[in-house]
Amino acid sequence: MNRRDLFKISVVGGAAVAAHAQQPHRFFTPEEFKAVDMLTEMIIPADEKSGGARAAQVAAYIDQRLAEAFEQSERDLWRAGLKPFLTSPDFPGLLQKLCDSNDEFFVALKHDTIRGYYSSRVGIQDQDYKGNTYQQGDYAGELPHNP
Repeated sequence: MNRRDLFKISVVGGAAVAAHAQQPHRFFTPEEFKAVDMLTEMIIPADEKSGGARAAQVAAYIDQRLAEAFEQSERDLWRAGLKPFLTSPDFPGLLQKLCDSNDEFFVALKHDTIRGYYSSRVGIQDQDYKGNTYQQGDYAGELPHNP
């Protein structure tokens, strides 16, 4: 096998991975996905600094995570928690009720929204992460000398 054959394999394989990544709803139904997308955007909305949860594709992250979850109880929690949002147009009111009661679904929604957002490119840029940079200042990784 030569380099050109390896390149062809990597290009075809990369295209297959990219096509698979573009397919939404591995776990959620289209309606559930839309509800999760709106809920996560309500938790971390877009502002002048960042694009918010929707720009970070947090709903797709949660969908992927639940599709690969080991515990059926976790999937059941999300299905049951989303049910009221599929029948009610009052998303903010329902979300506020869940927040006030510290509902188990709300805790999972908030946790996964935060994790998905801050592990995305949008969330990392929101934190002004500069990458690996040289530390400068009084404490730049050295311990003070003890006489």
